[in-house]
Amino acid sequence: MPSGCRPRHEAYRGGVAPQEPRDEDPDTDERRRLDDELIGLDRNDPEVQAFSEHLARIHRLRPGFTVEGYLSGVTDFAESANRAQGPRRAAAVLVVALLLLAAAFAVWEATAYIVGTLLG
Repeated sequence: MPSGCRPRHEAYRGGVAPQEPRDEDPDTDERRRLDDELIGLDRNDPEVQAFSEHLARIHRLRPGFTVEGYLSGVTDFAESANRAQGPRRAAAVLVVALLLLAAAFAVWEATAYIVGTLLG
């Protein structure tokens, strides 16, 4: 090691304190809750696995009124639309198409207003 360099752990005035292992991990609580709800079901059955994923999505906590919360909601919608079949998938595609059409109209109107104001 060059003479002016110190080992990484000494840069913090005596080293970094070791992190104590936690007894209660949130994943452990989630797994325990799912285990309680799936008692007596075959864990290898695809329907049970889908139900387990459904329960995990239902009980997932996320921030409601933040960008991350909204993006998480969009992600959930996209994943559920990909799982849907038949008329439900067609409805999801229609909703997305209408949202994209509304966004395109808003961009067009804003652009027309800006150009009209500048050239005006």
